[in-house]
Amino acid sequence: MPTILIISGWRVFFYANEGNEPIHVHCQKAECEAKYWVDSTNFDFIEAYSYNMSPRDKRTIRQILFNHFDYIIEQWDQFQSGRYE
Repeated sequence: MPTILIISGWRVFFYANEGNEPIHVHCQKAECEAKYWVDSTNFDFIEAYSYNMSPRDKRTIRQILFNHFDYIIEQWDQFQSGRYE
């Protein structure tokens, strides 16, 4: 489970055992958790699920994700290429 960002208490990470799922990130802070699919073509994040998150939490994490959009894609590509070497 490589962590790629920790900002304002939010941890953004990947799971190593999710097979061949398209690019996505998991986000966690205290009892809050979410998963977002990354739509690199349209510069967007689509919520796959969220647990125990307020609307403010969702706005905050989406802003963090958008501010690091290119970095997240770079880290995903690097993570995926390292898994199959």
